[in-house]
Amino acid sequence: MANESNGPAVGIDLGTTYSCVGIFQHGKVEIIANDQGHRTTPSYVAFNESERLIGDAAKNQVAMNPSNTVFDAKRLIGRRFDDHVVQSDVKLWPFEVIDVDGRPKVKVEYKSETKAFYPEEISSMVLTKMKEISEAYLGKSVTNVVITVPAYFNDSQRQATKDAGTIAGLNVLRTINEPTAAAIAYGLDKKGGGERNVLIFDLGGGTFDVSLLVIENGIFEVRSTAGDTHLGGEDFDNRMVTHLMKQFKTRYHKDIGKNRRAVSRLHTACERAKRTLSSSTQASIEIDSLFDGIDFYTSITRARFEELNADLFQMTLEPVKKSLRDAKMDKSQVHEIVLVGGSTRIPKIQKLLQEFFIGKELNKSINPDEAVAYGAAVQAAVLCGDTSNNVQDLLLLDVAPLSLGVETEGGVMNMVVKRNSTIPTKQRTPFTTCWDNQNEVLFKVYEGERAMTKDNNLLGEFLLSGIQPAPQNVPHIDVTFDIDANGILNVSAVDTSTGSESKITIANDKGRLSKDDIERMVNDAERYKAEDDKQRERVIAMNSLESYCFNMKSTVKDDKMDKLSKDEQKTVLDKCNEVLSWLDRNQTAEKDGFEHQQKDIEKVCAPIIKKMNLGAGGVPPRLPRDSQRSRGSQQSSGPAFEVD
Repeated sequence: MANESNGPAVGIDLGTTYSCVGIFQHGKVEIIANDQGHRTTPSYVAFNESERLIGDAAKNQVAMNPSNTVFDAKRLIGRRFDDHVVQSDVKLWPFEVIDVDGRPKVKVEYKSETKAFYPEEISSMVLTKMKEISEAYLGKSVTNVVITVPAYFNDSQRQATKDAGTIAGLNVLRTINEPTAAAIAYGLDKKGGGERNVLIFDLGGGTFDVSLLVIENGIFEVRSTAGDTHLGGEDFDNRMVTHLMKQFKTRYHKDIGKNRRAVSRLHTACERAKRTLSSSTQASIEIDSLFDGIDFYTSITRARFEELNADLFQMTLEPVKKSLRDAKMDKSQVHEIVLVGGSTRIPKIQKLLQEFFIGKELNKSINPDEAVAYGAAVQAAVLCGDTSNNVQDLLLLDVAPLSLGVETEGGVMNMVVKRNSTIPTKQRTPFTTCWDNQNEVLFKVYEGERAMTKDNNLLGEFLLSGIQPAPQNVPHIDVTFDIDANGILNVSAVDTSTGSESKITIANDKGRLSKDDIERMVNDAERYKAEDDKQRERVIAMNSLESYCFNMKSTVKDDKMDKLSKDEQKTVLDKCNEVLSWLDRNQTAEKDGFEHQQKDIEKVCAPIIKKMNLGAGGVPPRLPRDSQRSRGSQQSSGPAFEVD
């Protein structure tokens, strides 16, 4: 656990489509806006011939560069390549996903080279962006962080998210469940009024969670959680994309499915239309030259959108029912239904939920886009020992989303930790051998709710050796499952007669990165950051040279006092035009090239400026290099002057 001396701690909502960062300071949470002034940042990373773009800059160029713009990394993280979820998504993404030793990697072209990145690396780049946003706002280095994850993320996905934080150079104090973080945002200022049963309905861009909590006097106790790690706004967009692709084919007898740029532009238009349909009953879609020079103009009604997604919308009620069953609570006992996540703005989803709770008003008091980051920021403050009245008594009691156990004879799943057990927790269960003189046992650890292990998710396995030979059923082996506050699992087994022990922290099985992989990626991340900084400084130098030329031309032309001769004016204008012409031909030059040109033009212009005695009244004084650099670090594309 960090403390205040280790610097500030922020909370990051690492979302499928958008991410958000907040910090608790001066007794309240502040959601930090990015360099564009937006309080949420697209979880997009783009690669091109000259640079890597993250956030708004990446999303803004997706139509021009679809195959090298990566999003939805959260849908891949911690999964195997052959996972049916990955296979269904691959068909709709404009970028390529390849199989490397059973794990998915995203393949892109970067600086004329083919590169492949694990989902953890893409997520780490988004986290790096959120880190930089925090540092620009706070004016100091940020390393301590609480990262949120969907409540229904399994162990492998949680570990992979922590790995992404490590690659980004962050000290992950804890990962907490997204609906639990949202509950903190809802309940932080509601310390009076007794016990309240609160259902958090969290439907985001790619994941869906429902959590039922009991909140009383700053104690947040999760009673149950349910959800789907692959359901959200992206799925609703995809249904519309598929529908309009069919419409285009029917109308023009052309299939745009193989054209990544066309599909990407259609996807962007569908996302925009979906947002419009939350407030209007109809949305227009107009895309010039979508495919083969054909302009695609159409419209979609809210009724058609609801019909396309009817089954998905209905699916959102199943986790609600499951969560109530698990908590042994009737729907009439729920005091508040709190909406979280951008997709809860869809009117049909609100209507279905309200009807299920027999007309009960839904609580929209918290910002659905920012609530998760808000709660994460509060938790970060608690972990860093903040003594503010608002947070000092806060206690978070979360639960394990899935049952955990070991395989016993016949492939039976023997539950050790049951779903919705409060964490952290430590559970011990006795086991024995199944044949005579057995001196070792292979333990296979699973998560899931099915009776047979073949239907559940294998997390890892380890061998306990050195068991004293004895008849079957005689040895006494204690198996302990220890789940920490992050939901990360440690399993140990000990033979009570010999003291022989073996243990495992669920790690590399099911596609987690090795320590060597993580170390390599940390080094890569530092190298990419250095390249980004170099590119930023290059753009600053180019902007500085260009602005100097234009300012000098303007100043010389406006010489109302006639201090300069025509020859002197011509000298300056010719030199400026010469340098501007060089700039047009050398847009990709290095920083040194721009600086050399700047020194060259300054030599010509300096004596003339001196003669005019302009000082501060003529060419605007330029920021010193260091100052420009620090400003550049807060912007996606440059310092005082933006480059498109």
